[in-house]
Amino acid sequence: MTVYVLAQLKFTDRPAYERYRARFGDVFRKFEGQVLAADESPQVLEGRWSKDKVVLLAFPDEAAARAFVDDPEYQEISKDRHAGAETVSLLVKGL
Repeated sequence: MTVYVLAQLKFTDRPAYERYRARFGDVFRKFEGQVLAADESPQVLEGRWSKDKVVLLAFPDEAAARAFVDDPEYQEISKDRHAGAETVSLLVKGL
């Protein structure tokens, strides 16, 4: 069953985040995922939103999503994401 990773980011150190972003694709491609959306100016339809960016990723199943997140190479580059942005990430199961 397809699963999604929904990430919301608030930038704290843009150069650190850009280092992460530059290396993300090479690691991500190994896990059969798809970037469905990455938007730095989403339109809020209801409620308040205080983040700077939203990213929506799709994986064929939960095992693939967790393999990506737990991958040592991803863990290494994610140090720059942690330094560059406060992030909330959610694993969302498809219907």
